[in-house]
Amino acid sequence: MPYTHAHKTKSKERILKSATKLFFRFGFDNVSINQVMKLAKMTHGAFYSHFESKEALYKASILETLKNSSARRLAKAPFSIDHLMQLAGNLLTLSEQAQPSLENVLFNEIGSEKSEIRNLYEKSYSSTLRLLETRIAALSKLNKMSFGLNQAMIEEKSRAILATLVGAIAIAKSIQSEEEIRRILIIAQNQVLTILGVAELRSYEAAQTDQDPSWP
Repeated sequence: MPYTHAHKTKSKERILKSATKLFFRFGFDNVSINQVMKLAKMTHGAFYSHFESKEALYKASILETLKNSSARRLAKAPFSIDHLMQLAGNLLTLSEQAQPSLENVLFNEIGSEKSEIRNLYEKSYSSTLRLLETRIAALSKLNKMSFGLNQAMIEEKSRAILATLVGAIAIAKSIQSEEEIRRILIIAQNQVLTILGVAELRSYEAAQTDQDPSWP
């Protein structure tokens, strides 16, 4: 007896949900179809009834995340420096995120040699960059920053922020010293605040001495 349309749709959603969890945690190259199907509790053979390749599945997971990313939900929040720093915090605490987001792509797929993955990386980069530009432009219009900005300056600062955060995470993911990782991430957040022209966070040493529970 052939499967119903509803059954096929539900099976495809299970595969996509499982794949998204794995892709955004480990990256495209480190996830196999077998792993996806095992997590979905389905047979390997069932995969090709829904997706023609792992690349097609990855693309579907990116497009789904474009709709549901935590960064896009954050864009609806009130305009403030604090909320912009929450976006920066998302970029710096990927392992703690409950939901996959486009930021994961920016860190997991750096330097991919696959053209399809590079195209999806660029899509994620552009989406996150536009979110930053929108946030900074709104802050400037509301006079929440210490200086005025034209569109060219907004774009420049958005790129600088994104480059700072992606660079910091790329280094942090490549070294083992927890103390050095902590220093790098704090410096990255301070650099974002400097770009925005607002006060920096307290120093790493002060945070370690005080053990302030509010310290990020």
